[in-house]
Amino acid sequence: MAEEIKIEGTLTKEERYKQLLPQIRALVEGETDTIANLANICAVLKYNMNGFFWIGFYIIKQGELVLGPYQGPVACTRIQLTKGVCGAAVSKGMAIIVPDVDKFPGHIACSSLSKSEIVIPIFYGSDVKGVLDVDSDSLNMFDETDRKYLEEICGWIEL
Repeated sequence: MAEEIKIEGTLTKEERYKQLLPQIRALVEGETDTIANLANICAVLKYNMNGFFWIGFYIIKQGELVLGPYQGPVACTRIQLTKGVCGAAVSKGMAIIVPDVDKFPGHIACSSLSKSEIVIPIFYGSDVKGVLDVDSDSLNMFDETDRKYLEEICGWIEL
């Protein structure tokens, strides 16, 4: 069954999240297929949050981050756990907000269009099992509002 996700047009970032989260929750609640849920989360956020250039999931498999469902241009398929913003989020076990990716030591440029980024770790118990990675083609796109709501969404994911 297809769902239609709707939000009002001229909202602040926080208002957008507040309207989207219950709709995302309803979309994934009761669905046991993780890949389907990850794909739908990406689609909802990509097409309803202003400035999300690329959004996707990387899942830890055999000691590296492997590309999962995403929306946007072609992406890096595999990322070492110690590399880039995604690796930093895994290593530190916390969200990483990067206002300007060119100033982040070791940033992996999967797309030269990416200017800012936020990465949220996904936990199973105390172990990081993957990350949600969001890029923007604008500088300084992400802030604590994004961190708060994206962490909430990641708390619903079972990897």
